[in-house]
Amino acid sequence: MKAVVLESAARPIVYKEIDKPVLGPGEALVQIKAAALNRRDYWITVGKYAGIKYPSVLGSDGSGIVAEVFDEADQHWLNQEVIINPSHNWGDSDQVKSDDFKILGLPEYGTLAEYVKVETKYLYHKPAHLSWEQAAAIPLAGLTTYRALFTKGNAKAGDKVLIVGVGSGTGTFALQWAVAAGCKVFVTSGSGEKIDRARHLGACAGVNYKAQDWAEELKHFAGGFDVVIDSALGSDFAKVIDLCNPGARIVTFGGTAGNIPAFNARPLFWKQLQLLGTTMGTPQEFEAMLKLVSDKKIVPVIDEVFTMKDAETAFAKMESSSQFGKLVLTN
Repeated sequence: MKAVVLESAARPIVYKEIDKPVLGPGEALVQIKAAALNRRDYWITVGKYAGIKYPSVLGSDGSGIVAEVFDEADQHWLNQEVIINPSHNWGDSDQVKSDDFKILGLPEYGTLAEYVKVETKYLYHKPAHLSWEQAAAIPLAGLTTYRALFTKGNAKAGDKVLIVGVGSGTGTFALQWAVAAGCKVFVTSGSGEKIDRARHLGACAGVNYKAQDWAEELKHFAGGFDVVIDSALGSDFAKVIDLCNPGARIVTFGGTAGNIPAFNARPLFWKQLQLLGTTMGTPQEFEAMLKLVSDKKIVPVIDEVFTMKDAETAFAKMESSSQFGKLVLTN
C-alpha cells in the first residue's frame, strides 16, 4: 500500500510503498478515504515532539470503510463507513489519561496511508450528513476542543467565550461547538480575513492580536469572559487574565506562542479563576461530540484538500499557519 512515511530526520516526508498492516485480535483494517493533519504531525516532522521514531506513518485523523476484521464477533463492522477515535488507552479515570495513553499516528502507524489498523473499540459510525473529508477533519482537534470547552470549561448557553487564535483546526472547532451550545463567542486572530470568516460562523466579534490595544477592544465588545480557550499562552497571557469575569475558566492545550512570562497572579485568586490544562479526551466525550455533530448537523471547516502524494505541500501550508480550518488529504 502507499503511505506518507516519516523516513528520517533528514528526509521527513516520503510518499512510498510499504507493507499493508497485519491484523491481530480485536483489530480492524480501515481503508482510508480521507485523513487530516494536526499541528502535532508538523511538530513531529521537524523533530519537536517526544518519542519520535523512524520510520513512522503519521496521521491521527481518518475516515474510511472497514475492509477486514480479525474476530468473528466484529463481522458487523465489515463495509461500514467509520470515523476513528485517535485517543487510545485513556484509562478508567475521566479526570486524567492513563500511563498507557497514546495517540494514533505515533508510536503506532497512523492514517496518512491507504490502510490503517485500529482496535474495533475505536471505530464509530461516520455522521451521515458528512463527506469523507469533513468526517476526517473531526477526531483529534474536535475531541480536544470538546473536552476543553464543555468538560473543563463547563461552557453553557449564554456564557461569553473567548477563543484565542481562531484560524487553526482547534480554533474553528471550538468556535463551532460554542456557537452550537448557545454561547456568545468572541475570537482573536492575526488575520482580518480569518476574523471575518469566524463571524460568518457565528462569532459575535473578533480582534487582531497584533494590534497593541487588542485586549481593550475585546473588553469594549464583551465586557469580560466566562470561558477562555487558549492554545497560544505566550507574552500576552496576563491580558487574558485581566479579561476574565469572576469565576471564569481558562483552558489550555498548547503553547504555540511560548511560555507564560512572570505576571501578577493575584487576580487568579481574587477573581476565583480556574486555569485548566487538558489533552485529548475520553471515549464518552468522543461519542458525545459525534452526537452533537449529528444532532446540530455541524459541518467542519476545511481549508484545503490535497492528495496523499501532495502531503509535502500540505505540511508546508501547516508550517505557514495560513489556513482557516483543517487541511485534509485523500486517497
